[in-house]
Amino acid sequence: MSQNKIRSTRITVKNTEATEAEDNKKRHILRRMVTNGLASLFLILVIITTMPMTVLSYSALFEYATMISLLLFLLVLLMRYFGLLGMAYLWLNNYTFTKRPDFQPFVSIIVPVYNEGILLKDAIMSLLELDYSNYEIIVVNDGSSDNTYDVAKTLVGYQQGQHGKVKVSLISKPNGGKARALNAGISYSKSEIVLCMDGDSQLSTDTLKKGARHFIDPRIGAVAGNVKVLNRGKFYADLQALEYIEGLNMARAAQSFLKLVNIIPGPIGLFRKKAIEEVGYYSSDTFAEDADLTLKILSKGWKIYYEPNSIAWTEAPVKLQQLLKQRYRWTRGILQAIRKHKNLLYNPTINFGDTFILWTMFYEALIWPTMNIVANFFFIIVSIFYGYTSLIFFWWVFLALLDAVTALYCVAVEDEELRLVPYSIVYRMFFVFAIDICKMMSTIEEFLGLEMTWGKLERIGTGK
Repeated sequence: MSQNKIRSTRITVKNTEATEAEDNKKRHILRRMVTNGLASLFLILVIITTMPMTVLSYSALFEYATMISLLLFLLVLLMRYFGLLGMAYLWLNNYTFTKRPDFQPFVSIIVPVYNEGILLKDAIMSLLELDYSNYEIIVVNDGSSDNTYDVAKTLVGYQQGQHGKVKVSLISKPNGGKARALNAGISYSKSEIVLCMDGDSQLSTDTLKKGARHFIDPRIGAVAGNVKVLNRGKFYADLQALEYIEGLNMARAAQSFLKLVNIIPGPIGLFRKKAIEEVGYYSSDTFAEDADLTLKILSKGWKIYYEPNSIAWTEAPVKLQQLLKQRYRWTRGILQAIRKHKNLLYNPTINFGDTFILWTMFYEALIWPTMNIVANFFFIIVSIFYGYTSLIFFWWVFLALLDAVTALYCVAVEDEELRLVPYSIVYRMFFVFAIDICKMMSTIEEFLGLEMTWGKLERIGTGK
């Protein structure tokens, strides 16, 4: 039997991958050293060349800092504008080309009224013209001292609507504020969907049809409507009409892209009753119960959508003093709502969407107005003392052009009046500036804890 001989062989394996990786690393380091060296050499040459022409002084440093500040301010402004425009466009594209089923659940319309005798009948008549067949109207008289109760009583019963009889009910209660009045109407309602509005608002005929259909999605807890100014034709009213289109509705459209609308407006908001019950109804401890309820609904994981064709026409202040009083209350109410949910400001793990919305509200209510006021005063003073008047003029022209283009886009999207676009020329430098000063003063008073009252706009009664 032969024996098999096994030959011993020595094999050396070279790790070529490791060697190549090491060579690449060395070449990368060498390339970085050469690049940095050339860049440093270039900068040194620039410094040596320009040093004789450089005048080092506090004045020059201040001028340079001013230019950088102006650039940074414009950069923040552009990021804010184009961020909103971009998301609003994406939302509009989705809204336009997405088909939605014709979902028409039974809806209860809650109308809280306090001393709205002048406008109440027009408001209820507009509700009877809604192109919707499955709804009721619940009027809640919140202890009015005028003829509101008498006007409301004449409307109780089954009234003729577009598609048949519509039940109109009346709840009369002692005065307790809008939040408690809405809660009374919601509790009385037996429907799954409720529409909350102001007593002076008038709804478009498509409001329910367009708004209620979104509730076919079980994730939707509320739908924010589109508020428009009714009493146009006066300077401040027209400026607010443009503000609602450009400053509010564009923001809601951008937020709706994320289904995280931060404030459901008081004049028009549709809610899933289950969502309202889950968060404990409206609260009366802020002057912005709409913002507070919206934040509570978002904190529970519900989504909120914006419906541009659910339109509420509302009367806007026509005098500067009335306008500033309104914005004073809005600002303090929003700050109160933010304070109630401040734990979400610091801890995004609870609800990241709510944290994001709270920070945007905080920015718009506090940070941006302060930045705008300081920047305007700073650049005006610098232009006077350093001869930059021409630069400030071009800066104003740039902002006015930006506002005009944005206004034109928003007016086209909403098929609004083209005559509102020229108001954009004075919109930022006058209107927004005055509102921002009011916001800053409101913020100071809120942090000082000064007492405030609700206040009420004097109605003149204007038909649409």
